[in-house]
Amino acid sequence: MPVFESTQKMYDVLGTLFNVLAADPVVGPKYRESNIVIKFTITDPDGFIWLDKDAKVICGPADLKPTIEMTLSGDTCHEFWLQTISMPVALAKGRIKAKGPLPKVIKLLPLLKPAYAAYPEIARKHGLPV
Repeated sequence: MPVFESTQKMYDVLGTLFNVLAADPVVGPKYRESNIVIKFTITDPDGFIWLDKDAKVICGPADLKPTIEMTLSGDTCHEFWLQTISMPVALAKGRIKAKGPLPKVIKLLPLLKPAYAAYPEIARKHGLPV
């Protein structure tokens, strides 16, 4: 059984996480400076999460052109935020598929520290295993 029982649960958890990142006084401005749009296509459950150029979080379909598109399962997403799988390993094993300029993604990885710190508590509050 997938860690996210429904698309709405996934949107609640990951939407909260990305909004925490967007509101972070360091991460938010640095992301906006990158001038990129990221589209996460998530399977099991199926859904989309977008981060637009202004760091606005959109859960669901959107009429935007992604700079970078990441495709992964909900379980892989959960593992990534818990830091039980790294981006390079997940990419190498095909658990995350990325389209677009990967150096831009790699450049943003150091900005994720606040998300790694926040995710376990967000997951716990939503009844997910941590």
